Amino acid sequence: MSSQERIVFLNGEYLPQSQARVSVFDRGFLFGDGVYEVIPVIRGKLVDEDYSVERLNRSLNEIDMAWPCEPEAYLEMLRTLIAHNELVEGSVYVQVTRGVAERDFAYPADTPTSLMAYTARRALLDNPLAAKGVKVVTVPDLRWKRRDIKSLNLLAQCMAKQQAASAGAFEAWMVEDGRITEGASSSAFIVKDGCIITRALSNTILPGIRRRVILELINQHGMALEQRPFSVEEALHADEAFLSSATTLVLPVTHVDGTAIGDGRPGEIAARLRELYVASLLAEADGK
Repeated sequence: MSSQERIVFLNGEYLPQSQARVSVFDRGFLFGDGVYEVIPVIRGKLVDEDYSVERLNRSLNEIDMAWPCEPEAYLEMLRTLIAHNELVEGSVYVQVTRGVAERDFAYPADTPTSLMAYTARRALLDNPLAAKGVKVVTVPDLRWKRRDIKSLNLLAQCMAKQQAASAGAFEAWMVEDGRITEGASSSAFIVKDGCIITRALSNTILPGIRRRVILELINQHGMALEQRPFSVEEALHADEAFLSSATTLVLPVTHVDGTAIGDGRPGEIAARLRELYVASLLAEADGK
Protein backbone atom coordinates (compact mmCIF):
# COMPACT_ATOMS: atom_id res chain seq x y z
CA MET A 1 0.00 0.00 0.00
CA SER A 2 2.96 2.37 0.31
CA SER A 3 2.52 3.72 -3.23
CA GLN A 4 -1.27 3.66 -3.16
CA GLU A 5 -3.83 5.93 -1.61
CA ARG A 6 -5.20 4.90 1.76
CA ILE A 7 -8.67 3.34 1.74
CA VAL A 8 -11.25 4.80 4.12
CA PHE A 9 -14.59 3.31 5.14
CA LEU A 10 -17.49 5.76 5.10
CA ASN A 11 -21.14 4.77 5.50
CA GLY A 12 -21.00 1.44 3.73
CA GLU A 13 -18.31 2.22 1.15
CA TYR A 14 -14.57 1.63 0.95
CA LEU A 15 -13.17 4.72 -0.76
CA PRO A 16 -9.79 6.27 -1.55
CA GLN A 17 -9.30 8.92 1.11
CA SER A 18 -9.41 11.70 -1.50
CA GLN A 19 -12.96 10.63 -2.40
CA ALA A 20 -14.34 10.32 1.14
CA ARG A 21 -16.71 13.23 1.82
CA VAL A 22 -18.82 14.15 4.85
CA SER A 23 -21.78 16.54 4.71
CA VAL A 24 -21.37 19.99 6.27
CA PHE A 25 -24.64 19.17 8.07
CA ASP A 26 -23.19 16.11 9.79
CA ARG A 27 -23.72 16.62 13.53
CA GLY A 28 -20.20 15.45 14.24
CA PHE A 29 -18.97 18.45 12.23
CA LEU A 30 -21.50 20.90 13.63
CA PHE A 31 -21.64 19.86 17.29
CA GLY A 32 -19.03 17.18 17.93
CA ASP A 33 -22.12 14.99 18.42
CA GLY A 34 -20.47 11.60 18.30
CA VAL A 35 -17.98 9.19 19.77
CA TYR A 36 -14.82 7.45 18.62
CA GLU A 37 -12.51 4.51 19.24
CA VAL A 38 -8.87 3.69 18.46
CA ILE A 39 -8.02 0.01 18.15
CA PRO A 40 -4.47 -1.37 17.90
CA VAL A 41 -3.50 -3.70 15.06
CA ILE A 42 -0.71 -6.24 15.60
CA ARG A 43 0.48 -8.59 12.83
CA GLY A 44 -2.54 -7.58 10.76
CA LYS A 45 -5.01 -8.47 13.54
CA LEU A 46 -7.26 -6.36 15.73
CA VAL A 47 -6.31 -6.69 19.40
CA ASP A 48 -8.28 -5.75 22.52
CA GLU A 49 -11.26 -5.69 20.16
CA ASP A 50 -13.83 -7.08 22.63
CA TYR A 51 -13.06 -4.34 25.14
CA SER A 52 -13.23 -1.76 22.36
CA VAL A 53 -16.69 -2.93 21.25
CA GLU A 54 -17.83 -2.90 24.87
CA ARG A 55 -16.61 0.68 25.38
CA LEU A 56 -18.08 1.89 22.08
CA ASN A 57 -21.41 0.37 23.05
CA ARG A 58 -21.28 2.15 26.41
CA SER A 59 -20.40 5.51 24.84
CA LEU A 60 -23.25 5.19 22.33
CA ASN A 61 -25.72 4.27 25.06
CA GLU A 62 -24.64 7.20 27.25
CA ILE A 63 -25.56 9.69 24.52
CA ASP A 64 -28.65 7.81 23.24
CA MET A 65 -27.09 7.07 19.87
CA ALA A 66 -27.91 3.96 17.84
CA TRP A 67 -25.29 1.54 16.59
CA PRO A 68 -24.56 2.20 12.90
CA CYS A 69 -24.65 -1.56 12.27
CA GLU A 70 -24.53 -4.84 14.16
CA PRO A 71 -21.31 -5.31 16.21
CA GLU A 72 -20.39 -8.40 14.16
CA ALA A 73 -20.69 -6.44 10.90
CA TYR A 74 -18.70 -3.61 12.49
CA LEU A 75 -15.77 -5.89 13.32
CA GLU A 76 -15.91 -7.49 9.88
CA MET A 77 -15.74 -4.01 8.33
CA LEU A 78 -12.64 -3.20 10.37
CA ARG A 79 -10.94 -6.44 9.28
CA THR A 80 -11.78 -5.73 5.65
CA LEU A 81 -10.40 -2.21 5.98
CA ILE A 82 -7.17 -3.56 7.46
CA ALA A 83 -6.87 -5.97 4.53
CA HIS A 84 -7.55 -3.23 1.95
CA ASN A 85 -4.73 -1.15 3.43
CA GLU A 86 -2.42 -4.12 4.01
CA LEU A 87 -1.88 -2.89 7.56
CA VAL A 88 0.49 -5.06 9.57
CA GLU A 89 1.03 -2.87 12.62
CA GLY A 90 -0.70 0.32 13.68
CA SER A 91 -4.23 1.31 14.56
CA VAL A 92 -7.74 1.82 13.28
CA TYR A 93 -9.62 5.02 14.09
CA VAL A 94 -13.42 4.75 14.21
CA GLN A 95 -15.91 7.60 14.46
CA VAL A 96 -19.68 7.42 14.87
CA THR A 97 -21.83 10.56 14.65
CA ARG A 98 -25.56 11.18 14.94
CA GLY A 99 -25.65 11.76 11.20
CA VAL A 100 -26.88 14.46 8.85
CA ALA A 101 -29.71 16.78 9.87
CA GLU A 102 -30.70 20.44 9.86
CA ARG A 103 -28.77 22.27 12.58
CA ASP A 104 -30.69 22.07 15.86
CA PHE A 105 -29.32 21.37 19.33
CA ALA A 106 -31.91 18.72 20.21
CA TYR A 107 -31.38 15.25 18.78
CA PRO A 108 -33.12 14.80 15.41
CA ALA A 109 -35.62 11.97 15.14
CA ASP A 110 -34.93 8.92 12.97
CA THR A 111 -31.63 10.17 11.57
CA PRO A 112 -29.24 7.36 10.49
CA THR A 113 -25.93 7.45 12.29
CA SER A 114 -22.75 8.01 10.30
CA LEU A 115 -19.80 5.60 10.52
CA MET A 116 -16.25 6.34 9.38
CA ALA A 117 -13.00 4.43 9.88
CA TYR A 118 -9.43 4.64 8.64
CA THR A 119 -6.10 2.94 9.36
CA ALA A 120 -2.75 4.38 10.42
CA ARG A 121 0.67 2.76 10.35
CA ARG A 122 2.51 3.00 13.67
CA ALA A 123 5.39 1.24 15.40
CA LEU A 124 3.56 -0.12 18.43
CA LEU A 125 5.84 -2.96 19.53
CA ASP A 126 9.24 -1.35 18.92
CA ASN A 127 8.47 2.24 19.85
CA PRO A 128 11.87 3.90 20.52
CA LEU A 129 10.27 6.05 23.22
CA ALA A 130 9.83 2.95 25.36
CA ALA A 131 13.59 2.72 25.88
CA LYS A 132 14.25 6.37 26.71
CA GLY A 133 10.96 7.48 28.24
CA VAL A 134 8.98 10.67 27.72
CA LYS A 135 8.45 14.03 29.40
CA VAL A 136 5.08 15.33 30.52
CA VAL A 137 3.85 18.70 31.75
CA THR A 138 0.87 19.42 33.97
CA VAL A 139 -1.95 21.66 32.75
CA PRO A 140 -5.39 22.63 34.12
CA ASP A 141 -8.14 20.15 33.25
CA LEU A 142 -10.62 22.24 31.27
CA ARG A 143 -12.88 19.41 30.10
CA TRP A 144 -16.59 18.76 30.65
CA LYS A 145 -17.99 16.53 33.41
CA ARG A 146 -18.60 13.35 31.36
CA ARG A 147 -15.06 12.35 30.54
CA ASP A 148 -16.03 8.69 30.77
CA ILE A 149 -17.68 9.05 27.33
CA LYS A 150 -15.19 8.84 24.47
CA SER A 151 -16.62 11.94 22.87
CA LEU A 152 -15.51 13.82 19.77
CA ASN A 153 -15.33 17.00 21.85
CA LEU A 154 -11.55 17.22 22.21
CA LEU A 155 -10.77 20.94 22.12
CA ALA A 156 -9.54 20.99 25.73
CA GLN A 157 -7.28 18.02 24.97
CA CYS A 158 -5.95 19.77 21.86
CA MET A 159 -5.14 22.82 23.97
CA ALA A 160 -3.38 20.61 26.53
CA LYS A 161 -1.39 18.80 23.83
CA GLN A 162 -0.31 22.11 22.34
CA GLN A 163 0.91 23.27 25.76
CA ALA A 164 2.92 20.06 26.01
CA ALA A 165 4.35 20.47 22.51
CA SER A 166 5.29 24.09 23.20
CA ALA A 167 7.14 22.94 26.32
CA GLY A 168 8.98 20.19 24.44
CA ALA A 169 7.02 17.45 26.20
CA PHE A 170 5.32 14.35 24.83
CA GLU A 171 2.13 14.51 26.87
CA ALA A 172 0.10 16.76 29.17
CA TRP A 173 -1.22 15.47 32.48
CA MET A 174 -4.38 17.36 33.36
CA VAL A 175 -4.93 18.62 36.89
CA GLU A 176 -8.16 19.26 38.77
CA ASP A 177 -8.32 20.28 42.45
CA GLY A 178 -4.60 19.72 42.75
CA ARG A 179 -4.78 16.12 41.56
CA ILE A 180 -3.92 14.56 38.22
CA THR A 181 -6.92 13.17 36.38
CA GLU A 182 -5.29 11.64 33.27
CA GLY A 183 -3.28 12.51 30.19
CA ALA A 184 -4.68 14.46 27.26
CA SER A 185 -4.73 11.19 25.31
CA SER A 186 -3.56 8.62 27.84
CA SER A 187 -4.03 7.18 31.33
CA ALA A 188 -1.62 8.28 34.07
CA PHE A 189 0.23 6.11 36.60
CA ILE A 190 2.88 6.63 39.25
CA VAL A 191 4.83 4.12 41.35
CA LYS A 192 5.86 4.62 44.97
CA ASP A 193 7.60 2.02 47.14
CA GLY A 194 6.69 -0.70 44.66
CA CYS A 195 2.98 0.22 44.57
CA ILE A 196 1.34 1.30 41.30
CA ILE A 197 -1.10 4.18 41.76
CA THR A 198 -3.77 5.34 39.31
CA ARG A 199 -7.08 7.15 39.65
CA ALA A 200 -10.15 4.92 40.02
CA LEU A 201 -12.80 4.94 37.30
CA SER A 202 -15.54 7.57 37.51
CA ASN A 203 -17.01 10.29 35.32
CA THR A 204 -13.73 12.22 35.75
CA ILE A 205 -11.65 9.98 33.46
CA LEU A 206 -12.00 7.81 30.38
CA PRO A 207 -12.16 4.05 31.03
CA GLY A 208 -8.95 3.38 29.12
CA ILE A 209 -8.70 -0.08 27.58
CA ARG A 210 -4.94 -0.17 28.03
CA ARG A 211 -5.50 0.89 31.64
CA ARG A 212 -7.94 -2.01 32.01
CA VAL A 213 -5.51 -4.56 30.61
CA ILE A 214 -2.64 -3.18 32.69
CA LEU A 215 -4.71 -3.58 35.85
CA GLU A 216 -5.48 -7.15 34.84
CA LEU A 217 -1.75 -7.81 34.37
CA ILE A 218 -0.98 -6.21 37.74
CA ASN A 219 -3.48 -8.54 39.37
CA GLN A 220 -2.27 -11.63 37.51
CA HIS A 221 1.35 -11.02 38.50
CA GLY A 222 0.74 -10.09 42.12
CA MET A 223 1.86 -6.48 41.90
CA ALA A 224 0.69 -3.89 44.43
CA LEU A 225 -1.99 -1.45 43.25
CA GLU A 226 -3.89 1.53 44.67
CA GLN A 227 -6.73 3.11 42.72
CA ARG A 228 -7.00 6.65 44.04
CA PRO A 229 -6.31 10.24 43.01
CA PHE A 230 -2.71 11.41 43.32
CA SER A 231 -1.39 14.94 43.50
CA VAL A 232 1.16 16.70 41.33
CA GLU A 233 3.46 16.72 44.35
CA GLU A 234 3.17 12.94 44.67
CA ALA A 235 4.00 12.55 41.00
CA LEU A 236 7.09 14.72 41.36
CA HIS A 237 8.34 12.55 44.25
CA ALA A 238 7.34 9.19 42.75
CA ASP A 239 9.88 6.44 42.13
CA GLU A 240 8.48 5.88 38.64
CA ALA A 241 5.72 7.15 36.37
CA PHE A 242 4.23 5.90 33.13
CA LEU A 243 1.32 6.38 30.77
CA SER A 244 -0.77 4.12 28.57
CA SER A 245 -2.87 4.46 25.43
CA ALA A 246 -3.87 2.54 22.31
CA THR A 247 -0.98 3.90 20.25
CA THR A 248 1.71 3.92 22.97
CA LEU A 249 0.77 0.78 24.95
CA VAL A 250 2.95 1.54 28.02
CA LEU A 251 5.50 4.37 28.01
CA PRO A 252 7.71 5.33 30.97
CA VAL A 253 7.59 8.96 32.09
CA THR A 254 11.00 10.30 33.09
CA HIS A 255 10.20 13.97 33.78
CA VAL A 256 7.15 15.87 35.01
CA ASP A 257 7.25 19.67 34.68
CA GLY A 258 11.00 19.45 34.17
CA THR A 259 11.59 17.45 37.37
CA ALA A 260 13.24 14.05 36.99
CA ILE A 261 11.15 11.16 38.26
CA GLY A 262 13.32 8.78 40.27
CA ASP A 263 16.72 8.79 38.60
CA GLY A 264 15.32 10.32 35.42
CA ARG A 265 15.39 7.03 33.54
CA PRO A 266 12.64 4.54 32.64
CA GLY A 267 11.68 2.46 35.68
CA GLU A 268 11.68 -1.30 36.09
CA ILE A 269 7.97 -1.64 36.80
CA ALA A 270 6.97 0.32 33.70
CA ALA A 271 9.36 -1.77 31.61
CA ARG A 272 7.97 -4.98 33.09
CA LEU A 273 4.37 -3.99 32.42
CA ARG A 274 5.20 -3.04 28.84
CA GLU A 275 6.92 -6.41 28.36
CA LEU A 276 3.90 -8.25 29.76
CA TYR A 277 1.47 -6.24 27.67
CA VAL A 278 3.40 -6.73 24.44
CA ALA A 279 3.55 -10.47 25.13
CA SER A 280 -0.22 -10.58 25.68
CA LEU A 281 -0.89 -8.67 22.45
CA LEU A 282 1.36 -10.97 20.43
CA ALA A 283 -0.34 -14.02 21.95
CA GLU A 284 -3.76 -12.58 21.09
CA ALA A 285 -2.74 -11.72 17.51
CA ASP A 286 -1.09 -15.08 16.92
CA GLY A 287 -4.18 -16.87 18.26
CA LYS A 288 -6.43 -15.40 15.56
